[in-house]
Amino acid sequence: MASKLLGNYPPELSQEEEHYLLSNLKDWSIAHGLAVRPAPSFIQPSQDPSGVLATTAPVTVFPSLFPGSCFKEGLAIQNAYNKLYSAIARDEAWLQSIVEELLGIDDFVAKLWQTHLTVKKQGYAQDLSLGLFRSDYMVHQDPSEANPTTGLKQVEFNTIASSFGGLSSQVSALHRFLFELDAYPSSTSSIIKTEALQQSRSASLLAKGLATAHKAYVSSSANLPLCVLFIVQDPERNVFDQRHLEYALLAEHRVRSFRLPFGETLSHTRLGSDRTLLYTPPNSPSTTYEVTTVYFRAGYSPDDYPNDDDWSARLHLEKSRAIKCPSILTHLAGSKKVQQVLATPHSPHLKRFLPDEKAAARVLATFAPIYPLDNTQAGKEARKLATDPASASRYVLKPQREGGGNNIYRKAIPPFLENLPETHWPAYVLMEMIEPPPLRNAILRNGELQRGGVICELGVYGVCLWRDASGPEQKGEILESWEAGYLLRTKGDQSEEGGVAAGFGAVDSCCLVDD
Repeated sequence: MASKLLGNYPPELSQEEEHYLLSNLKDWSIAHGLAVRPAPSFIQPSQDPSGVLATTAPVTVFPSLFPGSCFKEGLAIQNAYNKLYSAIARDEAWLQSIVEELLGIDDFVAKLWQTHLTVKKQGYAQDLSLGLFRSDYMVHQDPSEANPTTGLKQVEFNTIASSFGGLSSQVSALHRFLFELDAYPSSTSSIIKTEALQQSRSASLLAKGLATAHKAYVSSSANLPLCVLFIVQDPERNVFDQRHLEYALLAEHRVRSFRLPFGETLSHTRLGSDRTLLYTPPNSPSTTYEVTTVYFRAGYSPDDYPNDDDWSARLHLEKSRAIKCPSILTHLAGSKKVQQVLATPHSPHLKRFLPDEKAAARVLATFAPIYPLDNTQAGKEARKLATDPASASRYVLKPQREGGGNNIYRKAIPPFLENLPETHWPAYVLMEMIEPPPLRNAILRNGELQRGGVICELGVYGVCLWRDASGPEQKGEILESWEAGYLLRTKGDQSEEGGVAAGFGAVDSCCLVDD
């Protein structure tokens, strides 16, 4: 009976039911900032020359069904992941051994590493680092098993610009509002219940992380007003997601923040004699602020560095006394190569950073097999898998990039590699595809309703503030660490990519069900 009910979820709607549900969804979304700037393909720039328009963010009409045990496990192990990646960021020697494999074949990684070396030569001015992390998972059911068990498998770990913390709080509130408004048909009452709907407090908890770093910062003697600086892309369609964190910072912690387009960094900031980062808002040139924390929502992609001035800006920020979120070493810790080294079957590296066997075992259970494409034994086996169309259909090829839209899937892998010089193959990792159970939902995107099969990806946020090692024999220490809510992204099951900002997915929330 239960499986039949789940199989009919979400239900078909009458014309009147759909109109009532969607009209409330659209109005609530705009009223509560569950919004994005419209894409040029939806609204031509000539129709909105002043950039004043907004539209409902791509969103699911119903909360998606998600196994309760998998959801709870994802939240429960986030502190272990915080510990793992902060430890990697503090272990420069180990990270160097990983990054050096990419220096000759990945210009972006090479320039990030060179920036680190330049700052290291002068000496880092700040020993505190902040991570606003997001660990992304999918539910996995092994298709080779007759009665497959349900488990959580990690897609990737994000250490920079972990987005949608603002909108994830709003969409879970939206779905609860629609439920309390009786906008969902009565046929869903056995599934959608108050206790099954999972509210995400990610906006508040991530803002708390920024506020914690802000308060931990030791001010200079300049006696200037203090602020947090958001380094952003320009233009930024996903501005409202970021605004929710800014508003929570001010409303809940009385911390002032400013938005600074990455390309304008050198125009509006300067370093004091002790490398204090000073920011003068262009709208108030008579006031200068001391920056406590630099929060990167840009700088994660090569596209953010079109010229040498942008690399000078990243170096300028990294040299400063401000706490970085993330530091450049933390940024590098999030590379796919690090994930591959940890997750390659029989890898010895995990226990280096997680000596607690129980914590390591729980993290290890979330790893999907990932292989290098180098000349090691594991790499040679991966090359066979990747170049054979039959076996390649079970894998995804990933570069060292963030932001969505960069991966190569299944049968597209062999022809891609055929046209890529073999010397550049080690810049990619080969990951076994995660096979989620079939689900259905409806997605509202640009005013159009899209119904059908969907795939969900759970992101669990984490906040971690730590002190870096003061010497080669030191390991540093974690000062604060907590799980910070969740994000559910959902896409049509015919789409390989899942990025919302990249135009593939929609923001969603979890309705927990028994496995």
